[in-house]
Amino acid sequence: MTVISKPVAPVKRVKGLGGTAHWTSRPVIALLATGLGSGFIRPYSGSWGSIPGVVLAWAVWRLGDPWLYIISTLGMIAASIYVSGEAERVFGGDSGRIVIDEFAGLFVCFLGLPAHWHTMIPVFLLFRVFDVAKPYPCRRLELLPGGWGVTADDLGAGVYTNIAVRILAAVWPGWFGI
Repeated sequence: MTVISKPVAPVKRVKGLGGTAHWTSRPVIALLATGLGSGFIRPYSGSWGSIPGVVLAWAVWRLGDPWLYIISTLGMIAASIYVSGEAERVFGGDSGRIVIDEFAGLFVCFLGLPAHWHTMIPVFLLFRVFDVAKPYPCRRLELLPGGWGVTADDLGAGVYTNIAVRILAAVWPGWFGI
């Protein structure tokens, strides 16, 4: 039996924070995509959206169960791909308001790093640098379709950040509580 699905029409968009179409048409998607609204803070919405992301990722890592963290990271990546793809239709493309991809990238940042609170500072700063600079192949990853492209470049920035923080931890182990 062949199932034919109808294409889903894009949701009507309204520019600016004052419009409510994104909240009334897809409120859960809008809430998750904007990191509970942190993606609306201007300027530098990606940086503002990264603050709750870094705190959430670090808090889950501090629970001390590596398997829980790995499962949470995979769940955050899957959620980001889906929610970002849906949010592109709500906001019209990879809008700066979509910050759930920063959350996914930040979860990747902490994989296997020391769970000391000092780790949060370089992770946040380096992640923002790599996310904005988009070193190879991060910029190319943005070309992937839908939520994959929105999320993949942040996952790449997360990998770069993880490697850079590992190097810093090797050079200054006391700072990282090692």
